[in-house]
Amino acid sequence: MRRWSDQRVAGAAGAQLLRPHPDGAAVDGPARAVVDSREVAQGDLFVGLPGERADGGAFAAGALAAGAWGVLVTPAWASDALAADAGAVLVSEHPVPALGALARAWRRDLGAHVVAVTGSVGKTSTKDLIAALLAPHRTVAASRENHNTEIGMPLEILRAPLGTEVLVLEAAMRGFGQIAELAAICEPDVGVITNVGPVHLEQMGSLEGVAKAKAELLEGLYDGATAVVPAGEPRLEPWLRDALEVVRFGPGGDVDYGAGGAAGRVIVAGGERIALELPFEQAHNLTNTLAAVAAARAVGVTPSERLDVRFSGLRGERVLLGAGATVINDCYNANPLSMRAALDDLATHETAGRRVAVLGDMLELGAAEDEHHRDVGAYAATAGVDVLVTVGPRAARMLERYDGEGHAVADAREAAALAGELLVAGDVLLVKGSRGVGLEVVAEALAAKEPG
Repeated sequence: MRRWSDQRVAGAAGAQLLRPHPDGAAVDGPARAVVDSREVAQGDLFVGLPGERADGGAFAAGALAAGAWGVLVTPAWASDALAADAGAVLVSEHPVPALGALARAWRRDLGAHVVAVTGSVGKTSTKDLIAALLAPHRTVAASRENHNTEIGMPLEILRAPLGTEVLVLEAAMRGFGQIAELAAICEPDVGVITNVGPVHLEQMGSLEGVAKAKAELLEGLYDGATAVVPAGEPRLEPWLRDALEVVRFGPGGDVDYGAGGAAGRVIVAGGERIALELPFEQAHNLTNTLAAVAAARAVGVTPSERLDVRFSGLRGERVLLGAGATVINDCYNANPLSMRAALDDLATHETAGRRVAVLGDMLELGAAEDEHHRDVGAYAATAGVDVLVTVGPRAARMLERYDGEGHAVADAREAAALAGELLVAGDVLLVKGSRGVGLEVVAEALAAKEPG
């Protein structure tokens, strides 16, 4: 196992080593990095990040006292850290880029293939699927939940142990330049874009803007790397340069379901037929599986037989309540594309009761947000929703184009109370909205209550 000295850690991060480790102790790799002092364990590197409410450097001395191998802080907290008579002390004017540089150095030392996944919808589920397809064949490390930012991604890379053969990472986007920054950190061998949809329109301005931001991943691929993109998405075409190995998935693409469609569960990829037993029926996850198969093949793995996958939390989780009602907890986030996918999934459920949808505000949609919400209401009607509960002022617009039983409430707590009154045995209830609406309280309240 390779050992990194304090000088090596400092050099990789582009930081100044103010105090070597008193015992001269090296670490396995650059050490697990943490940014929350409450999570510090023996041998960790604590990185004190400046924040809106507090500067993490203020907790550096406590982290050293808790057993941290060392700390990385801004110069403002150097004296406090040095006063603690333990551990290495590294200083950088800019700890976030330093953390990214450290992660990039570890990614190179690992020598693993890196698959980076982004997209407007389904990037977390696709990341989970790629990891699951690879796991029987390779040693895989995948980013947890939503650790997909300029802070979260480096932390996930630094968690990957020696011997990791494939790193599967998620890349989030909140504005232009952010995916480019993430690509520069993880240096992907395979870049996957699940789709381009109306997300973050307040920042991007248009679908073309969304495509441009997502395509920063393609620009960050080295010549000869593999780009996995949806077939029939013209907005990405300008960034698919000849030097990339381009694999398109979906109808008409290089990776698609064979005769019989998705129901056949035979995937045709590059002329090869791949039989997979899939544990789900949702159309969006069937499509995500195609992207995952393309990514797996790009790192030399041809999956087969049964796919065992556990999706990250709050993404289509099914909870069977005591008297037979079912809750589909899909409240991690929402946008027009994912709302339609969730409603399609709800429509496929056979039920002795009603299909009930509790749908919250979709945030960051810009000037067209009212129309997007009205369109979702119309889609709910065509998808066979029997009862629609809207949560928040934006979501209330859905009822303008929904002609069934509808209720508008102000917030998640009101929605939880109303859903508890409405739900009866045999019903299937979908809960979905943007993260800021906090609709997880609805699913939690229903799980604690027997339906009438």
